[in-house]
Amino acid sequence: MTVNHEHQSYASPLISIIILTRNGLPFTKECISSIFRHTKENFELILVDNGSTDGTLEFLKTLPNSKVIANKQNKGFSGGCNQAFTFARGDCIVLLNNDTVVTNEWLYRLLQQLNKNPSIGIVGPRSNNVVSHQAITPAPYKTINQMQKFANEWAQTHDQQGYEVDYLSGLCMIFKRSLIDMIGGLDERFSPGYFEDTDFSIRAQISNKELWVANDVFIHHYGSSSFRINRALQNKIILENRKKFFLKWKMSDLKEIKETVEREKPFKREQHYIPF
Repeated sequence: MTVNHEHQSYASPLISIIILTRNGLPFTKECISSIFRHTKENFELILVDNGSTDGTLEFLKTLPNSKVIANKQNKGFSGGCNQAFTFARGDCIVLLNNDTVVTNEWLYRLLQQLNKNPSIGIVGPRSNNVVSHQAITPAPYKTINQMQKFANEWAQTHDQQGYEVDYLSGLCMIFKRSLIDMIGGLDERFSPGYFEDTDFSIRAQISNKELWVANDVFIHHYGSSSFRINRALQNKIILENRKKFFLKWKMSDLKEIKETVEREKPFKREQHYIPF
């Protein structure tokens, strides 16, 4: 009996890549085309559209290996991700912003770091537009082609390097399905966005998982400025969610994450788990 292994040309467990969209079609197209170009692993796309009006939904429906969730109302980042979790079939899950551009071997290297040690719970990359402990600034490139070349060289030079951090940015994070089975999804009190990634980071650490930056992965992030969103409104949301976040964790500063995690341990499902 012959077994046909052709479809397993690159055997990897299934990875669910979750992307949320709300307009910004040119960014989404560039992001998704970079995924198809640079991802050899076995992946599915779970695309959650939060009420786009610019043709995004029509575009998403044309994509292979993908599942599209179309929301009439904007469910925010946490709400959309939580919806996507219920559809994700992968052993690993990636949350990825739609205004990012991924690079050669990005997923392979993120997985390598995630699987390096069972104590590692979430891994994030380096980027140009991200929290300071993941940032490489100023960006040493002017065009996307130069960016790809830089990312490639950076990956070779920093091969398999990584370091632990207190929180990770939600612009790109990878974790095992078992993590959300343990700690739950993203806290929707932080809808439409900001601080839900920090909250998720804290709950992962309370459940005894480490947060890790893959120093050999660089991805480009255009950043919210690209969406020409209302700055005043954005700042208002950030301030409100910061207040909610500090209130929830009885903190006054992000420097207190370590002690907060120690104080909250062990992970108590009735207190720390967020249903999704």
